[in-house]
Amino acid sequence: MTKPTSPHRTAARAYGIFFLLAFLSYGIGSGITANISGDLTAIASAKTSFTIGILLMAVVHTFVNIGLALVILPILKPFNKTATYGYFALAITATTIAAIGAIFMALLVPLSDAYATSTDTGHIETLAILLNKGGFYAYQISMTIWGLGGLLFVSVLYKSALVPKFFPIWGAIGYLVFMTGTTAEMFGYPIGVMLSAPGSLFEVALSLWLIFKGFAPSVKS
Repeated sequence: MTKPTSPHRTAARAYGIFFLLAFLSYGIGSGITANISGDLTAIASAKTSFTIGILLMAVVHTFVNIGLALVILPILKPFNKTATYGYFALAITATTIAAIGAIFMALLVPLSDAYATSTDTGHIETLAILLNKGGFYAYQISMTIWGLGGLLFVSVLYKSALVPKFFPIWGAIGYLVFMTGTTAEMFGYPIGVMLSAPGSLFEVALSLWLIFKGFAPSVKS
Protein backbone atom coordinates (compact mmCIF):
# COMPACT_ATOMS: atom_id res chain seq x y z
CA MET A 1 0.00 0.00 0.00
CA THR A 2 1.47 3.32 -1.04
CA LYS A 3 0.94 6.67 0.58
CA PRO A 4 -2.30 8.42 -0.46
CA THR A 5 -1.67 10.93 -3.19
CA SER A 6 -3.71 13.83 -4.47
CA PRO A 7 -4.44 13.07 -8.12
CA HIS A 8 -4.43 15.61 -10.93
CA ARG A 9 -2.90 18.36 -8.77
CA THR A 10 -2.10 20.60 -11.72
CA ALA A 11 -5.51 20.04 -13.29
CA ALA A 12 -7.25 20.86 -10.00
CA ARG A 13 -5.39 24.15 -9.74
CA ALA A 14 -6.04 24.97 -13.40
CA TYR A 15 -9.74 24.26 -12.98
CA GLY A 16 -9.96 26.41 -9.87
CA ILE A 17 -8.11 29.29 -11.51
CA PHE A 18 -10.21 29.07 -14.68
CA PHE A 19 -13.39 28.96 -12.60
CA LEU A 20 -12.41 32.15 -10.77
CA LEU A 21 -11.36 33.86 -14.00
CA ALA A 22 -14.67 32.94 -15.65
CA PHE A 23 -16.59 34.30 -12.68
CA LEU A 24 -14.57 37.52 -12.55
CA SER A 25 -14.34 38.18 -16.29
CA TYR A 26 -18.06 37.97 -16.91
CA GLY A 27 -18.95 39.70 -13.66
CA ILE A 28 -16.61 42.63 -14.28
CA GLY A 29 -17.50 42.83 -17.97
CA SER A 30 -21.23 42.85 -17.36
CA GLY A 31 -20.76 45.38 -14.56
CA ILE A 32 -18.97 47.75 -16.94
CA THR A 33 -21.50 47.42 -19.74
CA ALA A 34 -24.65 47.35 -17.61
CA ASN A 35 -24.06 50.87 -16.36
CA ILE A 36 -24.24 52.41 -19.84
CA SER A 37 -25.79 49.85 -22.21
CA GLY A 38 -29.18 51.58 -22.13
CA ASP A 39 -27.80 54.95 -23.22
CA LEU A 40 -26.36 55.25 -26.73
CA THR A 41 -24.93 58.68 -25.99
CA ALA A 42 -23.07 57.28 -22.97
CA ILE A 43 -21.75 54.38 -25.05
CA ALA A 44 -20.45 56.79 -27.70
CA SER A 45 -18.51 58.72 -25.06
CA ALA A 46 -17.20 55.61 -23.27
CA LYS A 47 -16.34 53.29 -26.16
CA THR A 48 -13.06 52.12 -24.70
CA SER A 49 -14.42 50.95 -21.35
CA PHE A 50 -17.55 49.51 -22.98
CA THR A 51 -15.44 47.56 -25.47
CA ILE A 52 -13.20 46.26 -22.68
CA GLY A 53 -16.30 45.00 -20.91
CA ILE A 54 -17.46 43.23 -24.07
CA LEU A 55 -14.04 41.63 -24.59
CA LEU A 56 -14.06 40.32 -21.03
CA MET A 57 -17.45 38.69 -21.63
CA ALA A 58 -17.00 37.52 -25.21
CA VAL A 59 -13.32 36.54 -25.31
CA VAL A 60 -11.80 36.02 -21.86
CA HIS A 61 -14.90 34.37 -20.39
CA THR A 62 -15.31 32.11 -23.43
CA PHE A 63 -11.67 30.98 -23.35
CA VAL A 64 -11.55 30.13 -19.64
CA ASN A 65 -15.03 28.59 -19.58
CA ILE A 66 -14.18 26.19 -22.38
CA GLY A 67 -10.80 25.61 -20.75
CA LEU A 68 -12.28 24.56 -17.42
CA ALA A 69 -14.68 22.16 -19.10
CA LEU A 70 -11.79 20.56 -21.02
CA VAL A 71 -9.60 20.30 -17.91
CA ILE A 72 -12.21 18.50 -15.83
CA LEU A 73 -13.44 16.15 -18.60
CA PRO A 74 -10.83 13.36 -18.23
CA ILE A 75 -10.97 13.56 -14.43
CA LEU A 76 -14.73 13.05 -14.09
CA LYS A 77 -15.25 10.72 -17.05
CA PRO A 78 -14.24 7.48 -15.24
CA PHE A 79 -16.97 8.03 -12.63
CA ASN A 80 -19.88 8.64 -15.01
CA LYS A 81 -19.13 9.08 -18.69
CA THR A 82 -22.66 10.05 -19.73
CA ALA A 83 -23.12 12.74 -17.08
CA THR A 84 -19.59 14.08 -17.68
CA TYR A 85 -20.11 14.46 -21.42
CA GLY A 86 -23.52 15.97 -20.71
CA TYR A 87 -21.88 18.55 -18.46
CA PHE A 88 -19.25 19.27 -21.10
CA ALA A 89 -21.86 19.71 -23.87
CA LEU A 90 -24.03 22.01 -21.72
CA ALA A 91 -21.00 24.06 -20.63
CA ILE A 92 -19.98 24.63 -24.26
CA THR A 93 -23.57 25.46 -25.25
CA ALA A 94 -24.00 27.92 -22.37
CA THR A 95 -20.67 29.58 -23.15
CA THR A 96 -21.55 29.94 -26.83
CA ILE A 97 -24.91 31.54 -26.07
CA ALA A 98 -23.27 33.91 -23.55
CA ALA A 99 -20.76 34.95 -26.23
CA ILE A 100 -23.61 35.60 -28.68
CA GLY A 101 -25.28 37.79 -26.07
CA ALA A 102 -22.06 39.75 -25.67
CA ILE A 103 -21.89 40.24 -29.44
CA PHE A 104 -25.41 41.70 -29.35
CA MET A 105 -24.10 44.20 -26.83
CA ALA A 106 -21.01 44.90 -28.95
CA LEU A 107 -23.26 46.00 -31.82
CA LEU A 108 -24.37 48.91 -29.64
CA VAL A 109 -20.97 50.54 -30.27
CA PRO A 110 -21.42 51.16 -34.03
CA LEU A 111 -25.07 51.89 -33.35
CA SER A 112 -24.06 54.66 -30.96
CA ASP A 113 -22.03 56.27 -33.77
CA ALA A 114 -25.05 56.20 -36.06
CA TYR A 115 -27.19 57.65 -33.29
CA ALA A 116 -24.79 60.56 -32.81
CA THR A 117 -24.96 61.61 -36.48
CA SER A 118 -28.55 60.72 -37.39
CA THR A 119 -31.42 63.19 -37.52
CA ASP A 120 -34.01 60.40 -37.32
CA THR A 121 -33.10 58.44 -34.20
CA GLY A 122 -36.37 56.62 -33.56
CA HIS A 123 -35.46 53.45 -35.45
CA ILE A 124 -31.97 53.44 -33.93
CA GLU A 125 -33.39 53.60 -30.41
CA THR A 126 -35.72 50.71 -31.25
CA LEU A 127 -32.80 48.65 -32.54
CA ALA A 128 -30.83 49.46 -29.38
CA ILE A 129 -33.71 48.19 -27.26
CA LEU A 130 -33.80 44.95 -29.27
CA LEU A 131 -30.05 44.43 -28.92
CA ASN A 132 -30.24 45.01 -25.18
CA LYS A 133 -33.12 42.56 -24.90
CA GLY A 134 -31.20 40.06 -27.03
CA GLY A 135 -28.23 40.33 -24.69
CA PHE A 136 -30.50 39.98 -21.66
CA TYR A 137 -32.29 36.85 -22.90
CA ALA A 138 -29.07 35.28 -24.18
CA TYR A 139 -27.56 35.69 -20.72
CA GLN A 140 -30.57 34.25 -18.89
CA ILE A 141 -30.82 31.27 -21.26
CA SER A 142 -27.07 30.73 -21.07
CA MET A 143 -27.09 30.74 -17.28
CA THR A 144 -30.08 28.40 -17.14
CA ILE A 145 -28.21 25.92 -19.33
CA TRP A 146 -25.09 26.45 -17.22
CA GLY A 147 -27.14 25.56 -14.14
CA LEU A 148 -28.34 22.35 -15.77
CA GLY A 149 -24.76 21.45 -16.61
CA GLY A 150 -23.78 22.35 -13.07
CA LEU A 151 -26.27 19.82 -11.69
CA LEU A 152 -24.63 17.10 -13.78
CA PHE A 153 -21.20 18.31 -12.66
CA VAL A 154 -22.00 18.15 -8.95
CA SER A 155 -23.72 14.77 -9.34
CA VAL A 156 -20.49 13.29 -10.69
CA LEU A 157 -18.49 15.20 -8.11
CA TYR A 158 -20.63 13.64 -5.36
CA LYS A 159 -20.19 10.14 -6.74
CA SER A 160 -16.44 10.55 -7.21
CA ALA A 161 -15.74 11.81 -3.66
CA LEU A 162 -12.94 13.93 -5.13
CA VAL A 163 -13.96 16.79 -2.84
CA PRO A 164 -15.81 16.83 0.51
CA LYS A 165 -19.46 15.85 0.18
CA PHE A 166 -20.76 19.22 1.31
CA PHE A 167 -19.44 20.84 -1.88
CA PRO A 168 -21.66 18.94 -4.37
CA ILE A 169 -24.65 19.21 -2.02
CA TRP A 170 -24.10 22.96 -1.73
CA GLY A 171 -23.63 23.17 -5.49
CA ALA A 172 -26.84 21.28 -6.25
CA ILE A 173 -28.86 23.60 -4.02
CA GLY A 174 -27.08 26.66 -5.43
CA TYR A 175 -27.68 25.71 -9.06
CA LEU A 176 -31.36 24.90 -8.46
CA VAL A 177 -31.88 28.28 -6.76
CA PHE A 178 -29.86 29.98 -9.51
CA MET A 179 -31.98 28.45 -12.30
CA THR A 180 -35.12 29.54 -10.48
CA GLY A 181 -33.77 33.09 -10.61
CA THR A 182 -32.77 33.03 -14.29
CA THR A 183 -36.11 31.54 -15.29
CA ALA A 184 -37.98 34.12 -13.20
CA GLU A 185 -36.01 36.92 -14.89
CA MET A 186 -37.27 35.78 -18.32
CA PHE A 187 -40.83 36.08 -17.05
CA GLY A 188 -40.26 39.57 -15.72
CA TYR A 189 -39.48 38.88 -12.07
CA PRO A 190 -36.19 40.65 -11.20
CA ILE A 191 -34.90 38.22 -8.58
CA GLY A 192 -32.04 36.63 -10.52
CA VAL A 193 -29.22 38.57 -8.86
CA MET A 194 -30.49 37.76 -5.38
CA LEU A 195 -30.90 34.05 -6.15
CA SER A 196 -27.48 33.78 -7.78
CA ALA A 197 -25.66 34.18 -4.46
CA PRO A 198 -25.65 30.52 -3.26
CA GLY A 199 -24.39 29.19 -6.60
CA SER A 200 -21.81 31.95 -7.01
CA LEU A 201 -20.43 31.40 -3.51
CA PHE A 202 -20.23 27.66 -4.22
CA GLU A 203 -18.20 28.25 -7.38
CA VAL A 204 -15.80 30.60 -5.62
CA ALA A 205 -15.40 28.29 -2.60
CA LEU A 206 -14.85 25.21 -4.77
CA SER A 207 -12.30 27.10 -6.90
CA LEU A 208 -10.31 28.12 -3.83
CA TRP A 209 -10.48 24.59 -2.44
CA LEU A 210 -9.12 23.08 -5.67
CA ILE A 211 -6.36 25.68 -5.93
CA PHE A 212 -5.09 25.18 -2.40
CA LYS A 213 -6.21 21.63 -1.53
CA GLY A 214 -6.77 19.82 -4.81
CA PHE A 215 -8.81 16.68 -5.21
CA ALA A 216 -9.12 14.13 -2.42
CA PRO A 217 -6.25 11.62 -2.12
CA SER A 218 -6.61 8.26 -3.76
CA VAL A 219 -4.98 5.16 -2.29
CA LYS A 220 -3.14 3.00 -4.79
CA SER A 221 -2.07 -0.54 -4.02
